[in-house]
Amino acid sequence: MTALLLAAGCSSPAPHAERPAAGHGQDVRATDGPTDHRLTVAAAPAPAATATATAGPAGSGRRAHKTKLTISSYDGRTRRAVISKGQATTGTSKPPSASPASPASPASPTSATPSPASSAAPHEAVVGDVIASAPAPGAPHGLLAKVTKVIGETDQGTQVQTEPAALNAVLGDDTAKGTVPVDPSSFAVDKLLPDVKVSWSKAGDVHVGPKGATVPLGSLRLDVGAEVPTSKDAPVSATASVSGFVQVAPQVDFSYGGSGTDAAPGSAYLGVSGDWSSGWAVKGRAAAATGTPLRIPFAKLHADPVLQVGPVPVVVNLDLTCYVQISADGHVTVDVQQSLKGDFKAGGTFGVAKGWTPVSSADMKSTPVRASLTTAGSVKTALGAEASVGLYGTVGVTADLAPYLRGEASGTVTATSDTGTRAEGTWGVYGGVDLSGTLRLQLSIFGTPVFQRSVPLGSLHREWKLAGGSLGS
Repeated sequence: MTALLLAAGCSSPAPHAERPAAGHGQDVRATDGPTDHRLTVAAAPAPAATATATAGPAGSGRRAHKTKLTISSYDGRTRRAVISKGQATTGTSKPPSASPASPASPASPTSATPSPASSAAPHEAVVGDVIASAPAPGAPHGLLAKVTKVIGETDQGTQVQTEPAALNAVLGDDTAKGTVPVDPSSFAVDKLLPDVKVSWSKAGDVHVGPKGATVPLGSLRLDVGAEVPTSKDAPVSATASVSGFVQVAPQVDFSYGGSGTDAAPGSAYLGVSGDWSSGWAVKGRAAAATGTPLRIPFAKLHADPVLQVGPVPVVVNLDLTCYVQISADGHVTVDVQQSLKGDFKAGGTFGVAKGWTPVSSADMKSTPVRASLTTAGSVKTALGAEASVGLYGTVGVTADLAPYLRGEASGTVTATSDTGTRAEGTWGVYGGVDLSGTLRLQLSIFGTPVFQRSVPLGSLHREWKLAGGSLGS
């Protein structure tokens, strides 16, 4: 969603420290003192889509800095990468020197332990270097890796053996915190049902969605209509259907709290949040659900936004699966329509004392447009989204946001020759929201201790009454 940052205000005060490109992200100023280690977090501008940063081995004193080195290719099976010297990006300044020492003669391509001074040459990789790269050939979700061996030269560049690295290897004792919206046009959308329409907008370019609805800036909207199975004892002419829209403006929340103990960060946070609105209508007598509710995914979305955390490109992997879910006993016939707006947040936060703990919240308000039930029974429908957010191809947090409608009717139906058929009882329609999820082992990518197991986010549940009344003949 918005443009991201290009400036880091915490690198050593090298004369070539970069300042933010005009028109991108926030107004960021490079720091003048070595004690200020706060990094700005923002969305990377388009030229930074191929950005790479490197940091020297632990104890080398070489902090993370931008570099012209690029990942020409990467093999995820062998973890071998080919590193080449990329071309300078138009409009960006030269990267800062990796070391105050003068570049030495190039080391032998097959040398496993080149001298530290040789790493100042922009076309070389050194054992112990940590590389953070935006999406590259063979690494579509970005790459964060440590060089363990320099294998040799190829036509494309220097081939190296790597192993996974953690963010604390490049961020060190710096701190960073920011919330970056994801550009709605960056999502790849896979429609899973034929009647799905997609519209989106970003700042300064309003798109009009289906049915003439105006889409707010910076959001993605999906309209869907789907038939659902009807009850076996329903009339032949009966139908059951769900139709509506989901409109979401997702944001990535990221923070890193500097060195803590045993080289782990003092704190960390990764999550997804944003504004949500939806409206949907349910009609007919849905078939009885046996066991688990019927869930119908109608669209899958994926984006790999790049956060510029100081000089380091941090690649976030964001997936959303939008779905319709029906749970019914097959007896009640429903005609319900509502609109809903609010916001949500789901993620995991790390502290030295407590380790990883879940964060989840949702503030939703709904307005019933139409609500009625006939006969006794129950039905529950949800128009929700499963979300997962991770870094460099590893899933760290999963969340399931499910705003729903629930209707129930209870009572008796009697028939006599004098009065005919009479129904007595009550009915009610309720709105609600469920939010659940899991923190995954891969959150150790921050450099934190590894989980012994996945940690549930816990279940957030809120419900409110929309309408109700009495059953009558």
